[in-house]
Amino acid sequence: MTIASQPVESDIPPVPSKATNYSPFFLFSSEEWAKFRADTPLTLTADEVQRLRSLHDPIDLDEVRRIYLSLSRLLSAHVEASQLLFQQRNRFLSLSDQAKTPFVIGIAGSVAVGKSTTARILQELLTRWPSSPKVDLVTTDGFLYPNAVLKRENLMERKGFPESYDIGALLRFLSSIKAGKPNVKAPKYSHLTYDVLSDEFSVIDRPDILIFEGINVLQSRTLPEDGTIVPMVSDFFDFSIYIDADEKLIHHWYVERFMRLRQTAFRDPSSYFNRYATIDEDAALTIAEGLWQNINLKNLRQNILPTRPRADLILRKGSNHLVETVALRKL
Repeated sequence: MTIASQPVESDIPPVPSKATNYSPFFLFSSEEWAKFRADTPLTLTADEVQRLRSLHDPIDLDEVRRIYLSLSRLLSAHVEASQLLFQQRNRFLSLSDQAKTPFVIGIAGSVAVGKSTTARILQELLTRWPSSPKVDLVTTDGFLYPNAVLKRENLMERKGFPESYDIGALLRFLSSIKAGKPNVKAPKYSHLTYDVLSDEFSVIDRPDILIFEGINVLQSRTLPEDGTIVPMVSDFFDFSIYIDADEKLIHHWYVERFMRLRQTAFRDPSSYFNRYATIDEDAALTIAEGLWQNINLKNLRQNILPTRPRADLILRKGSNHLVETVALRKL
């Protein structure tokens, strides 16, 4: 097993390299990581990748080959091991009617870093394994409090921060999923109206694998002094992935995306952000910078980035928005 020789340069501490002898991670360059693909087949076409990627995300078939086929192979090994352990534990506990437990993959990272594209690409790759598993994808957006609640609690400018989520609903959802319950409802969210859809749900019916994506899914909680059990969202994960990049790059990608959306989604009259499509470019740029500095950057530094070391796998992107290094937690 080869470790990349150069750590990633960043304004924030890089993921551990071989220079840190006590690191819990192995660090690979993208070229080294690609070799772990072995004979994993490429089951996606260029057109499918283009359909799955987010706005102006440059991911292509080469990136799928370099990064995601090896990741698919790794996840396959983890799923098989989890299923075997599940069967062995059932035998140990003499449980004959225990419901199937889905394998849950958590994906975390900042806004504009490419979590949604990664989640969709993985969902398609995993669905096409020879065993044809059922793979569902849920985002945490639907578990935000409705805008009416956020406004009442003066939390609109904290939207996306941990306190803006209905943690109880999140935990009840994941608990039901892990209990193997059928037809578990996940609330939907509209990026057009920038709000939870109160009467619309996705129904998750006992998938083999669930991908759970959101900026704060690895967030920890304050622990009580008396040792009372306090569940965290990540307690329900079997494997977790953090999408990482230099802070300056994420800033650039966020502002660039905002300015591009002015020419597309923001032009819809029903869009919450429609007013930004009609102002001049300099004014829009000022607003985008303000949203980054006052909301998204604070959330990244205070809540999202500190969860990075808790991930099982860290995909770190470079200036071209493609993965440059992969950090894998040691067993």
